[in-house]
This record gives sequence, C-alpha cells and structure tokens, in this order.
Amino acid sequence: MANPKYKRVLLKVSGEGLCATGATGIDGGELRRLADEIKLVVDLGVQVGVVIGGGNIVRGANIARDTPIEETTGHYMGMLATIINALSVQDTLESIGVATRVQSALPVQNVCENFIRRRAMRHMEKNRVVIFAGGTGNPFVTTDTGAALRASEVRADVLLKATKVDGVYTSDPMKDAAATRIEHLGYNEVIDKRLKVMDLAAVDLCQRSKIPIIVLDLKKTGNMRAVVCGENIGTMINDR
Repeated sequence: MANPKYKRVLLKVSGEGLCATGATGIDGGELRRLADEIKLVVDLGVQVGVVIGGGNIVRGANIARDTPIEETTGHYMGMLATIINALSVQDTLESIGVATRVQSALPVQNVCENFIRRRAMRHMEKNRVVIFAGGTGNPFVTTDTGAALRASEVRADVLLKATKVDGVYTSDPMKDAAATRIEHLGYNEVIDKRLKVMDLAAVDLCQRSKIPIIVLDLKKTGNMRAVVCGENIGTMINDR
C-alpha cells in the first residue's frame, strides 16, 4: 500500500464538478467518478472532508442580477444548493461502501447533521468522509472561503482545490498553447497578483492557518490519490 504524505485532507469541488461538461444539474456518471476518486484516498486510511459548491444548481450573485430576487436571498439559495449536492455525493459514496456524514452550517435536521466541529473531527477519526454543506451559513461568502474555514477548524494537513485543469498556468491553457504549468506559488504571490486560483480570503485564511493548497485536476483518474501520496502534480501554494 502507498504511504500517504497527508493524514487529513479537505477537498474543495465546484458544483460544476457534478454535472456533465456544458450542462447543469447533477450527472450520475460524474457523481460516481468523484466518489471513486475519494474512495481511492479513503482506502489509504486518509481522513477526508469535502466542500462542494452549488453553481451547477444556482449561483446566488448571478440569479440576483437577472431576477427580482435580492442578492442576500440568492446567496441563501446557493447555500441550499450545496446541501442538495452534498446529499447526492453522500448517497453515491455510501453506495460504494464509504461511510459518510453531511454536516450543514444551515440547520436542516431532517436530512443532515448541523455542523459541530468536534463531532466532525470524531467522524473523520472513524474514517467517515464528512461533507460540509451550507457554506459558512452566511451570505456573501464563497464556498472557497468556507472550505478554507473548515480546513482550519478540523486542522486539515492540506486543502485540495479541484479545477478543470491540472494546476495554475502562466495563461489560460484552453486559449494559449504556450501556457505552462506553475509548480509552486507562494500565498503572497497569489494574493498580490490577484491570481484567480481561489477567493483571496480563502488563500489568506490558509496562510494564517499554515495549510498548503494544491490545485489539481480531479477529472484525471488517480490524481487525488497521487497528490495525497506526495507526487508532484498540480500547483502547490504555500509559504516560499
């Protein structure tokens, strides 16, 4: 068995990671793919927490621009979307034998637990994947920042930021064939250059908590497991 470098990880997945390319909603194939990647890591004995966005269902800021819905209401709608996504991932993980709990910052007692830090950590110690839903429970805060907050609270060793590409590039690799992957960045470089890696508040919080961020492509089979085992994949963000 491979020897993992990290014992407790927090995975941040966008809502778009649950839908087919160019689509919205939830795709069964993408759900299973994500669950399989998480299981590869759980099988190593690594403790896993997950934060999932809600953009595949609704983006609070966007819906407020196009409708009479107030932006604050839109953000709460987005938080509810993350709960829907979390429940879908929970059932998919449990269908392949991975014990899972959903904890929400917004109380929805009939479908999941309320977020309680110590309980979340006990679940993780018992090798249950904990999916943190409902954002932070507050509007105007991104799920990136929610992921950094939960990573700090449960004392994760690393925050894994799943994207559509395998790291941070010198320019958009979808548009520029000459773009090259950057293997290592400092927190301050990301913040000072306003690099669109994560919400800057999330990067600042990880810096204060001394939690490295690794940006990786989760669509590539085995990438998450490889990163957890210390392979040089994606882009590492930490103190330089």
